[in-house]
Amino acid sequence: MRKVIESQIQLGEVDISAIKFDLRSRDDIPKLLIGLQYIYGNIKLRAQVFEILEDIIPEGVNVNNGRPGMYLWRILVLGTLRLSCNWDYDRLCEMANNHEKIRKMLGHGLKDKDYVYSLQTLKDNISLFTPEVLDRISKIAVAAGQDFLSKKKDEELKGRCDSFVVETNVHYPTDINLLLDAMRKVITLTAAVCLKTGIRGWRQSKHNLSKIRKLFHKARHTYRSKPKSEAKKEKKEQLIQEAHIAYLDVVSSFIPKVKDTLITLRLQTEISDQDIETIEHFLSHAERQIDHIQRRVLHGEDIPHDEKIFSIFEEHTEWISKGKAGVPQELGLRVCILEDQHGFILHHLVMEKETDDKVAVKITQSAKERFPSLSGCSYDKGFYSPGNKKQLAKIVDRVTLPKKGKLSLKDKEIEYCDEFIWSRHQHSAVESAINALENHSLDRCPDRGIDGFNRYVALAVLARNIQVLGDKIQQKELKKLKRQQRMAA
Repeated sequence: MRKVIESQIQLGEVDISAIKFDLRSRDDIPKLLIGLQYIYGNIKLRAQVFEILEDIIPEGVNVNNGRPGMYLWRILVLGTLRLSCNWDYDRLCEMANNHEKIRKMLGHGLKDKDYVYSLQTLKDNISLFTPEVLDRISKIAVAAGQDFLSKKKDEELKGRCDSFVVETNVHYPTDINLLLDAMRKVITLTAAVCLKTGIRGWRQSKHNLSKIRKLFHKARHTYRSKPKSEAKKEKKEQLIQEAHIAYLDVVSSFIPKVKDTLITLRLQTEISDQDIETIEHFLSHAERQIDHIQRRVLHGEDIPHDEKIFSIFEEHTEWISKGKAGVPQELGLRVCILEDQHGFILHHLVMEKETDDKVAVKITQSAKERFPSLSGCSYDKGFYSPGNKKQLAKIVDRVTLPKKGKLSLKDKEIEYCDEFIWSRHQHSAVESAINALENHSLDRCPDRGIDGFNRYVALAVLARNIQVLGDKIQQKELKKLKRQQRMAA
């Protein structure tokens, strides 16, 4: 049984549209809640959002019968709060159970004042969101904000586009620690399955892991000193190779044993194919890392970048070097955003194995389809290519796209005109939106897998748009309040 929200107001419950907020507050929570309140209080917007929220109901769930599930409105409120305030689930659970204004926004009254959210309930329900659903709600929030701010209909939108890196929740990757991760999962999973089925041979799994870990630390510590003399360098290189050979010998000794065990496990009816596939998945990671270590350390090869993987758990992680001062590399994925002049994010795109010049046309075309009033957009040099410049000119009327390299006389005439220079100066404001997103959760994604990453980014963009809407409403109401106070004085 699932409802968007309880239509009948309970005893002691305050109507969401009537909740009062401190207009002078500079905290993030009131801004987001004011934005949510505005959407809820507008009957047309509320109907649109509620209709979209029904799409996250799991298949096979009867919306009219059965045990009540969490209200969909509450999932939206708590999901956006988590990302807007950059909370983990523990903090979100605490605030949902004890913060007065949040509980009012969730629709709690005196009757259910003792209602308590559990941690797992929040995790399970917020994970029901999909990027597509969040994107549709975000479009409604942006349109509502533009209508609220626009003094005339069909106001032209001026966009600015840029990308940044959202890091995945991984440690710094090296060949030997990725091998340790893989063998840790192989041995622990195999031992657990064998314990369940009574297969012998893995009783000393903890001891074996401890032995592998000691050899890993020994190999890792050989890199600490950097001798200057040639004799010491040769001796150091020999120690490094010996430590890695000892590490690989012990690790490699478990590979045939695991494969033999997998053959036996396939004959067991109580073991699912998924359990076996998971072990095989991590075993393939271990075999690849063994090959890389042998080629790099023992044979002196350089491993091609496209053969490397930077996390066995978050396999979508990329090694990104954007040339920032003090940041030699980042581990994660690029995210491209297109923001309008009001601070709303019109569209975003998670870039898997893509660079800025590959997504310029795609993100602009999508934003134009969502918001036909988009008349111009600015970019930095990373988005430039001759083809991009021609295609973007067909999508929007005014394209501010600086050319890479030396400028011709015609290019100088274009880029030195007042309109182009003004647009370039305005473009830097997109860095403020990127900084706000990073401060409000998009510095590092704690959710797992590429699906979790896409959902996390989409939810952060939605939360940002609702917060911007709430901030605009708060500032307008605060000016109105101050004007009334001056008149009363």
